[in-house]
Amino acid sequence: MSNNSQQSLSNVHSSVKTENKTGWRKILAFIGPAYLISVGYMDPGNWATDIAGGSAFGYRLIWILFASNLIALLLQSLSARLGIVRGLDLAQASKNSYPKFINFCLYILAQIAIIACDLAEVIGMAIGLQLLFHLPLIWGVSLTMTDTVLMLFLMNKGMRKLEIFIMSMIFIMGASFLIEMFIVGPNALEIAKGFIPNNIFKSDLISQRMLYISIGIIGATVMPHNLYLHSSLVQTRQITRTNEGLKSAIKFNLFDTAIALNLAFVVNAAILILAASAFFKNGYFQVAEIQDAYKLLQHIFGTLAPTLFAIALIASGQSSTITGTLAGQIIMEGHINLRIEPWLRRLLTRLMAIIPSVFTIIYFGESGLGSLIILSQVVLSLQLGFAVIPLIHFTSDRKRMGKFAISLRVKILAWASAALIIGLNAKLVIGQLSDWIKQYPASHMWMYGLVIPLVICIAMLLLYVFLRPLLFKHHDTPARVPHGLASTIHDIKPVIYKHIGISIDFSKNDRDSIRHAIMQGGKNAVYTLIHVVETAGARYYGTEIMDHETQSDVNNLDKYVEALNKLGYDAKAHIGFGNAANSIAKIINDEKIDFIVMGSHGHKVLKDLIFGTTVNKVRHKVNVPVLVVKPQ
Repeated sequence: MSNNSQQSLSNVHSSVKTENKTGWRKILAFIGPAYLISVGYMDPGNWATDIAGGSAFGYRLIWILFASNLIALLLQSLSARLGIVRGLDLAQASKNSYPKFINFCLYILAQIAIIACDLAEVIGMAIGLQLLFHLPLIWGVSLTMTDTVLMLFLMNKGMRKLEIFIMSMIFIMGASFLIEMFIVGPNALEIAKGFIPNNIFKSDLISQRMLYISIGIIGATVMPHNLYLHSSLVQTRQITRTNEGLKSAIKFNLFDTAIALNLAFVVNAAILILAASAFFKNGYFQVAEIQDAYKLLQHIFGTLAPTLFAIALIASGQSSTITGTLAGQIIMEGHINLRIEPWLRRLLTRLMAIIPSVFTIIYFGESGLGSLIILSQVVLSLQLGFAVIPLIHFTSDRKRMGKFAISLRVKILAWASAALIIGLNAKLVIGQLSDWIKQYPASHMWMYGLVIPLVICIAMLLLYVFLRPLLFKHHDTPARVPHGLASTIHDIKPVIYKHIGISIDFSKNDRDSIRHAIMQGGKNAVYTLIHVVETAGARYYGTEIMDHETQSDVNNLDKYVEALNKLGYDAKAHIGFGNAANSIAKIINDEKIDFIVMGSHGHKVLKDLIFGTTVNKVRHKVNVPVLVVKPQ
């Protein structure tokens, strides 16, 4: 665990400048975070519910999409407000307000939701690759591992590059569906009628199925990880932390959110309209599988429409999986204060999504993936309340938010939206549990002994999350800051190092490393020049091995020592064998070295994956100061 910075997404925190800009330049400086959020509203899980709704009921559920979008707009604007005003993401604010055990539970649930979301992206991308290149689904699922490298590359290029990539994916999706709209030729009057609410709460069978799909649309639209993500991404903008500066940031982020989420609504509406125009209109009322939609498009409209459909699906999966990774990092750091490398975070999440996908293909066939997407949406539904309820509590808190706390009218709308979402999602979960009990009688023991008690525990946890801020108002204290409180500085005495270690790799960095070491200790210190032999033999045996490379390294190291001795410095050589970080750390501890100078290799992105990051590993293995000398 690293504690060098506890800012949300610290590597890109306040990395985009917004000050000293006016007009369109000011707006453009704030545009970006909401586009990363919007891709979560256009992921393959949304596709499945939109296609099912359009094929079964035509244009009649467009109003459900529109209402879901308004709720999402409200909640995402609250998330942005929290990040801007308090400088905390939703996970960090939860850590300050709830006990450690509750935060751990919230982290586990949020992590499961991230995996469930990633599951839909994996399946969606695999289906897109199969439709476009005729790859078996199990190959497509395995290929989704490669996006870890893309994620690492984009993160190292900075937040703006990542935002541009996501926007390009959204553009591909939007352009694909726009062209498809011209191909299928929807009825404009019927689309307009679809915005008029109709009764989905009747008791007849058709209305019950419409209600079920409507719940799925709402559940797939408002995703919990987006609320965590947005509260962090808004902090990538540099703002003046005055009342005027905060007010300006909230206003421009509202513009960003409104534009991006309305664009997401257009894409989702386009998918539903496409399904209504292509399938419902032609008598295909039971299209719930993405593959079926592709085949019917091909059957009805030829090759262009389904090709665009597959391209948009791949773009959707790729962009959504990147934002899911960022959300996973935010949740892990915020709730349990654990920070690991983004590529490892991505790899672990993706593996946990790939394993159930591969298992499903092997045991249930490729047709089982459609049911797996539905299951992922049910899992997301369980988590949603744990993000929405704290968000409303935090943004309503006048002691913490000051004049930027939400108004009574907004608070009523927010709680009404939360009640609607949680109620409908609870109905979805209960309905799904009932179906499983009816369909799988042999699993009753597991259902009543494990699954249902687990759901009850989750419901009790949700009730606690709702009640605690009301019963223990302002219980969190501002003293619980990320790095503790600064200590008072009085007299500062110089530190004298008696034994200094210098890592040597026989590159052009050696001269700078030695020079910096001498500046620290002068002629009163002892200098140990350290070099580690990393040949295959040395790594295997982990002890002295006098092969050609080792002999050459010993001779070279002796030359450095001889040169330093001639200049009047007390220097000696020490050769290590095997893993560089472990060997250097062992030598430092054994020789009782009190200061170590290491040269930075200057690797970036992929080279770090290949060659490793020795400096960071050594830093975590020793208890002495480490001076890293950057190559000139």
